[in-house]
Amino acid sequence: MTSQPLAQGSDVVVCAPLRTPIGRYGGVFKRLTAVDLGVTVLRALLDSTGVSPGDVDDVILGQCNGNSEAPAIGRVVALDAGLPTSVPGMHIDRRCGSGLQAILNAAMTVGAGAAQLVVAGGTESMSSASFYSTDVRWGAGRAGVRMHDSLVRARETSGGRDHPVPGGMIETAENLRRRYDIARSAQDELAVESHRRAVEAQESGVMAEEIAPVSLPDGTVVAIDEHPRAGTSVDELAMLRPVLIRTDADATVTAGNASGQNDAAAMALVTTRSRADQLGIEPLLQITSWAVAGVGPEVMGIGPVPATRLALDRAGLTMDDLDTIELNEAFAAQVLAVFSEWGVTPDDRLRINPHGSGISLGHPVGATGTRMVGAVGRQLRRTGGRHGLVTMCIGGGQGMAAVLSATV
Repeated sequence: MTSQPLAQGSDVVVCAPLRTPIGRYGGVFKRLTAVDLGVTVLRALLDSTGVSPGDVDDVILGQCNGNSEAPAIGRVVALDAGLPTSVPGMHIDRRCGSGLQAILNAAMTVGAGAAQLVVAGGTESMSSASFYSTDVRWGAGRAGVRMHDSLVRARETSGGRDHPVPGGMIETAENLRRRYDIARSAQDELAVESHRRAVEAQESGVMAEEIAPVSLPDGTVVAIDEHPRAGTSVDELAMLRPVLIRTDADATVTAGNASGQNDAAAMALVTTRSRADQLGIEPLLQITSWAVAGVGPEVMGIGPVPATRLALDRAGLTMDDLDTIELNEAFAAQVLAVFSEWGVTPDDRLRINPHGSGISLGHPVGATGTRMVGAVGRQLRRTGGRHGLVTMCIGGGQGMAAVLSATV
């Protein structure tokens, strides 16, 4: 386990986070690539802040389903968005933590004096994730050619050779369900509440301020998240068949109480307070501390527990000091396992994911961490809170957490 806080007295700040609407798998963004979504947000971010493309020192983007169509996707997005060729870019993959890691890497770069202003975030098109084969280059012979769905394969291989997870991430959620004795009904109830909060946030207009609309090739403009479902009920979810029921008679994880496969991009500006003042940008957040921790790949969903503990220790804070918490909902079972370890009360749940999370909003893996950073920043500003937490589990057995503080 390691924890990497920024240096004492650092004036690194996060400004103006924006994201696209989140599209369903095979939904409105089916024909758009991760680059297309990233270009939309990058252009909107610069337009909304008035930052000149030439003022950007680097573009750091997380992505979990990269391929050779857009290598070092931060660079490709920068070029396609019209930034000068002098602006470099890179790609980060820490699975579900990629979008948060991009912001943290940008903060460390700025804090070290290697850059003054970095665009950081993530972009993902799970709808256009590639199929591939490793059998073709030197000839398949009689064994034939095997094709892999990169979405599925990455979940199965995330534990490496010695920690196999043949059932993918769903298997890890069922492992936690068994370990913590989590009922199917509790999972479905959490999912329903997540959708209720997300739909309420949509209807109230809360989400609109963080969204950059996307124009489709046919001229249609998409400005709202596609994944939340109004009117979702426990009775409706109870009818869904558990994914692993054929191999586990007690299986409980369904498409209804797990996060979606989604398409979206999200970005923010990371700079210093003085540079933000020069450019007329209002800082939103300061990164107080962060941590990453490893856990068994077979129980990856519990990763937020050790990561949060490390981040809070480094910040000199406790859970009681947090005004808002974004805990990504990879699976309801995983969230409830974390709640059990945290000792979450009904009152605590009011400050956790107040506007929904992965189950309702969706989980465009490379972009999710950045979306969560923006959600914490805006919620702190809305409520006058001081400290927030972003934390998520990560395929392969990791957890990540960052303590974020409102700028004053």
